Amino acid sequence: MNNLELNTMYCESNLETMSKMTNEFIDCVLTSPPYNIFNTKAKDRGYDYYEDNKTDLEYIDWTIEIFNEFNRVLKKDGVVIYNMGYGTENPNLMSLTIANIIQKTNFSLADIIVWKKSTAMPNSPSKNRLTRICEFVYIFCRKDELYSFNANKKIISESNNAKFYESINNYIDAPNNDESNDLNKATFSTKFVRKLLNIYAKENSIVYDPFMGTGTTAKACIIDNHKFIGSELSQSQVNYANKRLEPYFNQLTLF
Repeated sequence: MNNLELNTMYCESNLETMSKMTNEFIDCVLTSPPYNIFNTKAKDRGYDYYEDNKTDLEYIDWTIEIFNEFNRVLKKDGVVIYNMGYGTENPNLMSLTIANIIQKTNFSLADIIVWKKSTAMPNSPSKNRLTRICEFVYIFCRKDELYSFNANKKIISESNNAKFYESINNYIDAPNNDESNDLNKATFSTKFVRKLLNIYAKENSIVYDPFMGTGTTAKACIIDNHKFIGSELSQSQVNYANKRLEPYFNQLTLF
């Protein structure tokens, strides 16, 4: 029995939230994890909880533990939509983490989507490092579901029992975020999330965001008639998100 309420953000670790889920409970995961970029000014920027200074090995082991729980709580043919960038301080960690997920968990990398943001933040002052205006979205499915995982590609024709599907490019052009706030400068936009859900989420899906932040995944789910569950360690961000989502919940009660 699940000890969770749908359309709720929990101020706790994602491992704690998932421990309350029964097997094969959620339809998909959509999130952007911390990139393990240590920032001594994080507290000054309004974070009331900040833990992003693991060693590479600690970060990878932590990610593997989370993905092993994804494997348990994700329904058959569900996907993990994982937006992950890299930091100037440690550009190798992103690739190391993705490689370890593939090698040490039950997940396979199915696709890589390029997200072209509206603006590049921050601009690189380096003499040889580029300003990063694109990020990557990694689509994971279970290894034995590589040819069956859920995607909303339409059939455009059929011939001799063969089905031919529409082409969807692995490129998304979407704004960085919805609005600036002092609690989290690394948010993605509702438009970005909705485009991803449009590709991979079945109708009325249960979407889990293990790093919910200020609630953008939740907002997109409400707009597109999905259910959500979120985990977030920062109580300030949970409070901010709940206040932000109030108008959208209120609109639902009108119908």
